[in-house]
Formats: sequence, structure tokens, C-alpha cells
Amino acid sequence: MPTNPDSLIRPVTVLSPSGREITFGQTPRLAVIAGPCLVESETLLRTVAERLVKVQSRLPVDFVFKSSYRKANRTSGGSFTGIGDDAALSLLAIIRKEYDLPVLSDVHDVAEVVSASQAIDIIQIPAFLSRQTELLQAAAKTGKVVEVKKGQFMSPEDMRHAKEKIEQAGNNRVILAERGTFFGYGDLVVDFRSLVQMRSFGCPVIYDATHSIQRPSQNGVSGGDRRFLAPLARAAMAVGIDGLFLETHPNPAEAMSDRDSQLPLEDLESLLESLLAVRESLTRRA
Repeated sequence: MPTNPDSLIRPVTVLSPSGREITFGQTPRLAVIAGPCLVESETLLRTVAERLVKVQSRLPVDFVFKSSYRKANRTSGGSFTGIGDDAALSLLAIIRKEYDLPVLSDVHDVAEVVSASQAIDIIQIPAFLSRQTELLQAAAKTGKVVEVKKGQFMSPEDMRHAKEKIEQAGNNRVILAERGTFFGYGDLVVDFRSLVQMRSFGCPVIYDATHSIQRPSQNGVSGGDRRFLAPLARAAMAVGIDGLFLETHPNPAEAMSDRDSQLPLEDLESLLESLLAVRESLTRRA
């Protein structure tokens, strides 16, 4: 009898400030990393966090709040990068405490890792930096959960090496994320085989539903096509994932980053309902 791939996954758990467990793995509740792409203001963060808490009370999902304290990889040098690292990290710490939500943000340089880790629960390694050995090792040494986005230029098999770099630094709390692969210039495609391949490494794999619909470098900014967000997310859920990543904003058209790919906040609950329906149907057949 073939081995159930779910049985090979080593779940990764992160705690909220109150001690509530959020587990990435095949659990009854779906782990969802969600929030605005970039820390723009306290009002924005509170608006999104309040909605996450409400949805979490109604659906079998557990949220990790996501927002970048700085965007270091903007297409154009003239693009907005943030309100300042210290101010943004302070706001994330407030959201974490007041809404009882673990927090994820991305780091871009070894020098940032220690200070960022004091305010967040999951360190994200951006896709463009997923081969940076010293950055992976520094993140590992904090003891925090480390989530690594698969580089748009990398094969899923190469992500085994990113995982092993973290483990060899003494940390086995690793999550890998699929976010699309370069398809010529200015476009991405999702090869769903990568979810199966990366899960074979034994660590949880999540699907980044919003960055997968991006169209990089469109006249100096990243574009996207939101029509494909829900269909691709449902496909990923059907293939098998251990969590979901998506960026959401009350008014994406006014977002300071990734305005064409962020999910409108008002659509969050209905999207999750459809994804949970797919997940439940798979559970019934298992």
C-alpha cells in the first residue's frame, strides 16, 4: 500500500501570545497567513486584524497576521518602502498582543534578523533571497519558525537545500511556500507538482495565493490578475497543502504595494469558505 504523504509531514506549531496553538499540517483547522502586504498605518493593521479575528471565530481557520515592516525588493527605486523599521515593528508587536495573533514578517539582511525576531513569531525569507545561506542560517539561529518562499527561478527540488541549511543550523521548524515560477518575462505560472515534491521533504508546504497571480515588473511596478486567485487557491487545496498564505487589504486599489494582487478584505471569508469546502470533500474521501 502506498504511503500516505500526509503522514510524512512533521507539523510546525506557533503559539499566539495567549498560548493558543496554530499548526501547519493536516489538522482540523486550516492555518492561514494573512494581512496587508506592507505596514502602511496603524489603522490599516487594526482594520485587517479585527476582520481576521471575526472570521476566525466563525470558520475552522487559525490566522497568523502578516505584514512586511519594509519592502526591500521594489521594482522601482521610487516606490514606497515603508514607514520605518522601528515604527513598523512596534505596530506589529501591538497587533500581536492586542488581537492575540502570531505575526509573520520578512527579513532581507542578516543584520535585521535579531531585531525583527523580537517582534514577530515567524520569519519569512523572501523568494528572491531563498538561496542566501547566511540569511537562512541567521533566521534559523533565532529559534523562530522560518518560512521560505520558493524562488521564482528555482526548481522545487532545490528547496530541499534551503530546508537543510536551516536544519543544519539547529532549527527544524521549517515551512516552505510555493509562489509561482517565472514564465518568460513579466509572468508567473504555478506548477502544482511542486507542492507534492516539496511536501516529500517532510516539512509543511503552504500556497501563496496572491503572489502566484503577480505579473512582475509591469512599467516599474508589479502587476497581477486577481481573476486567477480563487481558482488557483482551490486547485492548490485539492492537490494538498498544509496552510495558506494571502495578502488582503480593505481597498487594494489604494494599497502602497501589490495593489493588483491583494485580495479585497471583504472577499476573505467567502474565499475561505470555498477552500474549506474543497478541503472537507477531500477529508470525506480519505
